[in-house]
Amino acid sequence: MTATDTATTTTVGTLDVPGAVLHYQVRGTGPTLLISQSGEGDADRSTDLVDRLTGSYRVITYDRRGLSRSRLDAPQRGATLTEHADDVHRLLTALTDEPVLMLGCSLGAVIGLHTAVRHPGLIHTLVAHEPVAPRLLPDRERTHHERELIGLQELYDQGGLGAALPEIARTLGIDPARTDAEPGLTPQPMDARRIANFDHFIRHDFGAIVHDTLDPSALAGTGTRIIPAAGRTTPRTVFDYLCAASLAELVGHELVEFPGGHNGNTSHPEAYATRLRQVLGGAC
Repeated sequence: MTATDTATTTTVGTLDVPGAVLHYQVRGTGPTLLISQSGEGDADRSTDLVDRLTGSYRVITYDRRGLSRSRLDAPQRGATLTEHADDVHRLLTALTDEPVLMLGCSLGAVIGLHTAVRHPGLIHTLVAHEPVAPRLLPDRERTHHERELIGLQELYDQGGLGAALPEIARTLGIDPARTDAEPGLTPQPMDARRIANFDHFIRHDFGAIVHDTLDPSALAGTGTRIIPAAGRTTPRTVFDYLCAASLAELVGHELVEFPGGHNGNTSHPEAYATRLRQVLGGAC
């Protein structure tokens, strides 16, 4: 089912997939670029970035299953990362018959890595910005960060979002007290929908990360050009940066720096879009 909003030239649609109905949006013209967002991010989370890309790309964003308008047949059940990757495969197969470009941020980057392994030929180039993938790390570090994620789930169960969010930010190298954003942006409110998305993300997708089945050795042979990326201001000692650095070593590609930190795609959309076009310039 699709409907076109002529005021914003956004095509809005839904797609039935096993166990869920996905909400997606398509804007712009040019090579197809899928953005798979981080954390609680839905199709609207990266709207400031998308606004700056639609002159160069046909941009697809979507609500990951369990978030916002993507309905679940069994809301109490989460999804594995392979199921998230299969959702990407079904979505792209429905919307294009050509290999696509993909920007994956945080959890979205891990979904992109799974998609590249499970569905060769679907993604031409994947920019993987700070993938939260413990399996990319040496065993000792992997175990430490998996336990850290379990601890964050427990903290959320005990104290709610107010207690967990600062610790999640610390784990990812985000300083909530530091205002680091391009001027003129309107922050997205922590409204009821976003709070519900955080609930699903922490309760279910943290578990998917802990129980991930990604085979890092398979990444080099996918046929997808994988470009590891990290934020300029992300501390070099935190989990997400270490994952990006390990990915760079694994696939033999330099670690590309992007403006901002872990959420540079939302805090620095203008500069991030410029950098993304530079990185993807030879990939179309």
